Amino acid sequence: MNLSQQVQALKEQLVQLRRDFHEFPESGWVEYRTAAIVAEQLHQLGYHVYVGEEAGKSESRMGVPPAAVLQLHETRAVSEGADPAWIERMKGGHTAVVGVIRTGKPGPVLALRFDMDANDLTESAKPEHRPVTEGFSSQHKGTMHACGHDGHTAIGLGVARLLNNHRDALCGEIRLLFQPAEEGSRGAKAMVDAGWLEGVDYFFGGHIAFQSKRLGEIVASTNGFLATTKLNVEYTGKASHAGAAPEEGRNALLAAATACLHLNGISRHSGGATRINVGRLEAGTGRNIVANRATMQLETRGGTTELNEYMKQEAIRILEHAAMMYNVSCEWEIVGEAPGAQSSPELIPLIRQAAEHMGNVDAIVPSRDLGGSEDVVYMINRVQEQGGQASYLLFGTPIDDGHHQECFDFDEEVLLIGTELLARIVLLCQEENG
Repeated sequence: MNLSQQVQALKEQLVQLRRDFHEFPESGWVEYRTAAIVAEQLHQLGYHVYVGEEAGKSESRMGVPPAAVLQLHETRAVSEGADPAWIERMKGGHTAVVGVIRTGKPGPVLALRFDMDANDLTESAKPEHRPVTEGFSSQHKGTMHACGHDGHTAIGLGVARLLNNHRDALCGEIRLLFQPAEEGSRGAKAMVDAGWLEGVDYFFGGHIAFQSKRLGEIVASTNGFLATTKLNVEYTGKASHAGAAPEEGRNALLAAATACLHLNGISRHSGGATRINVGRLEAGTGRNIVANRATMQLETRGGTTELNEYMKQEAIRILEHAAMMYNVSCEWEIVGEAPGAQSSPELIPLIRQAAEHMGNVDAIVPSRDLGGSEDVVYMINRVQEQGGQASYLLFGTPIDDGHHQECFDFDEEVLLIGTELLARIVLLCQEENG
């Protein structure tokens, strides 16, 4: 069979994997069941498999949940069929997985990245929502795959299988990086700091349906990544009786509310696009009590790393001065961060060549701006710093709802396109360097 026929033969398996991951979604750093399935399949294919602290540097992780939460999800993963042996090796939120083929023959080092985590969102129960009607909607309230990472992981395993079928044609080294905690820009840096992008000549990542909603369209090179910082904030004041002794209280709620309003008033920068959003605010304990505590989750973004730095520093200044206004304390923590990046334009002809051999691709867009943030930029930048080339592709497909929305779903034919295209790209790189 040729490569396209091999991918068609994998269709049922790719769809089944995607739906399984969709039904059992897991947030960043608790992707135990997903990661265990990935690790086992790579192991069965004969890859060298690395998990735990070998796959991601522990101290470089951002926004890791508390130990009790991690343990709860470890137990849940086993109850839902994960191999306890793999879970044991991933304890403590070390859910990155790397699969490596070392051919022993001279050649390039290639790395491909696939993100695994889901969103903190409850999936729609509407009867017209396809995962509901076809029986694979999320079993985990408050968590769903609303960004296509279930598809990305399935594509990664499909690529792993195809490359294994073509081992005799491979040279150099192939690294498949299955990354946790992309949401919130928390996970890629740990894999970079663990060394998995060292010596890489070619790097490829990609995303389903982002800025490309037509099946059969491929965007070969993505630019316009927004640099971003994610912050958690806590204000601490003093509770008091709101009627009998309001003057004895120090109101954390008012400090947080003041900060929210002034954060959205930060002057925009003449140098380019800037963003800020307070996505969550909680405060107080009751209507007759001066609020002694408030928590906030916010993010900044910028068209460049420098623009985001401007927004971040202005945000921190406002957070701290709002606390001073109300005589409360303010503690903030960076729980996710990513710089800007640009794909390597030199790879566009190679990607075009790979796509032109595919009957299910009918449009190849050379480049498009992402207009969002993605921590894959850590990997892109590290490869380029060493003289390598890196590109982030977009795989077009219709979607039922926008990314990060409760009715998100996509046309599963894109699984075949993503799998075949990435495998073809790897094999073309081998031909040019073998």
